[in-house]
Formats: sequence, structure tokens, C-alpha cells
Amino acid sequence: MQQATTHISRSIDDKLMEFVVFAIESAAQKTGIPAPVLYNRLEKVDLITRYLIEGYDVLHTQSREYIADTLIEALDNWERYYKEKEKQS
Repeated sequence: MQQATTHISRSIDDKLMEFVVFAIESAAQKTGIPAPVLYNRLEKVDLITRYLIEGYDVLHTQSREYIADTLIEALDNWERYYKEKEKQS
């Protein structure tokens, strides 16, 4: 039984990781930003975890264009928020 649980968890983790890569690559293509640069920007504001991973259940059912568009929009908004917050400090 333990083996089956481990296999299922690993499969979910693999699917989630594939989705994260897919989303970042899609947004990178749409913006013309190299994927590693986009990854670093997303990681800096914690969007990989807080948007892609936590939103996986809903996001993975959407189109490639929707995922790319909303990821870019979220990144712009979060970067703007953190920049304003930094100015106020």
C-alpha cells in the first residue's frame, strides 16, 4: 500500500512540475522574455508557489493563452506592488 501512495504522490508532483514549466515557457514565449529571466522574476515575488502551484487545480484546466496572459498580468501587478512597498519603507 505504501508503494501505491508514493507512486500517486510522485505522479501528482511530476504533473505539477510539468504545468509550472509549461506556464513559464508559455509566458516567456508570449513576452519574448527568456524563460530563465522570467523564472527569476516570478521566484522573486513568490508567484510560482502562490499563483501557479496554489492555483493549479483551476489553472491547469485553462487554455495556454489564458495561463500566459494571467501569469504576465499577475507578475506585473505583484512587481508593481513590491516596488511601491519598497518606496514606502
